[in-house]
Amino acid sequence: MNKLRKYGKPPFGLAVIHGGPGAPGEMAPVARELSDFGGVLEPLQTAVTVEGQVRELKEVLEGHSDLPVTLIGFSWGAMLSFIFTARHPHLVKKLILIGSGPYEEKYTECVAKTRINRLGKEDLENFICLTETLNDPSAKNRNEALCNFGKLISKADTYDPLPHKDEVLECNYESFKGVWEEVSELRSQGKLLEIGKEIRCQVVAIHGDYDPHPFEGVRDPLSGVLKDFRFILLEKCGHKPWIEREQRKGFTVY
Repeated sequence: MNKLRKYGKPPFGLAVIHGGPGAPGEMAPVARELSDFGGVLEPLQTAVTVEGQVRELKEVLEGHSDLPVTLIGFSWGAMLSFIFTARHPHLVKKLILIGSGPYEEKYTECVAKTRINRLGKEDLENFICLTETLNDPSAKNRNEALCNFGKLISKADTYDPLPHKDEVLECNYESFKGVWEEVSELRSQGKLLEIGKEIRCQVVAIHGDYDPHPFEGVRDPLSGVLKDFRFILLEKCGHKPWIEREQRKGFTVY
């Protein structure tokens, strides 16, 4: 798989970073819309470790962007962009976090519970079945199971979605598993939040009030470590603002 897609014309001063981990392609609609304002890069992460994904992103930005860039990270991509900006502050002029995961362990406990409570009986049965497959080392279809799991979870993550196309190119379970295990450990040890003290640029966090990731887990920890931080809570909005009926038109103004 190609590790980069480009939208619009040079200079490429924006880069959109997908979530997952292991779900490249989902930021394509955001990249296309933002390309009306300038060149946009869409790096497609493939590494199975946090450090590997940081290196991948550095190589793409140094090779193709007009540095320093504005990074727009979604979900896991927001957390990756946060880590990247702390490690390489000279390469980023502004950081935008969309639907980020929480930055302290105490805010993570309710995420799965919220999602499960929003699923109907049939979807809940599928959720349990897919979870068992993903946790089974002998299962041979875990990439497919991860894709189906993501589609199922998206139902619980949206408030009032407009019709939209799922643009994930492929799902990589090894990337998902490897990266999440590592970042979960960093978060539980307090190291994830600590590195934010190295960030020098402006940071804007955009979060839907219906997102199962509690907005307090982004707003409160980051406001304590970042020097220039702005938090925007979107009403009637789930995990992906760009597909939500109430926020779709105004989302890109931020």
